[in-house]
Amino acid sequence: MKKQLPKWVWGIISFVIMLIIGCVDAITEFELNFFVFYFLPISIAAWFIGKNMAMAWAFLATILWYGATLYEGHFYSTHFYAVWNTAIHFLSFIIIAQAIFRIRSTLDLTKSTAEKLNRALAEVKMLGSFLPICMQCKKIRNESGTWDRLEKYIMEHSNSQFSHGYCPECRKKLMEEAGII
Repeated sequence: MKKQLPKWVWGIISFVIMLIIGCVDAITEFELNFFVFYFLPISIAAWFIGKNMAMAWAFLATILWYGATLYEGHFYSTHFYAVWNTAIHFLSFIIIAQAIFRIRSTLDLTKSTAEKLNRALAEVKMLGSFLPICMQCKKIRNESGTWDRLEKYIMEHSNSQFSHGYCPECRKKLMEEAGII
């Protein structure tokens, strides 16, 4: 099994990547648009750290993008356009963070469910094979060749627990034999 890096390491890695992207975005000015590259550190945070950090990185990416825009000397004709573009970028970053986090959560849930199903299937296979059982006393011969009571065998090979009682027919027969009815 692969050893995973701690969350704080992923936090540093994604933060450094985001700073590099912000610097490159500011240096290239209007010539190249690096908007999409901010998705990478946000995705790393969502995948390896969690939803809250991914949301924080989305907010930080928006600030870096807007700072790079101001550094480039790009001024909007009205404040509406600046707010609009910033909001669109922020919304895009949030959507990416949510999507990656949900994909990771779904994958983790799928793996967990698959492991549970595999364990259950192994139990079913074990209990689904032919069992040598005594016709008279109903004891079962186990793997080592000794004979165990049915309840003991099933309890050892499954998660089942037993409670004992009488069915209506046996109850009536027992009471008749005891002379109660």
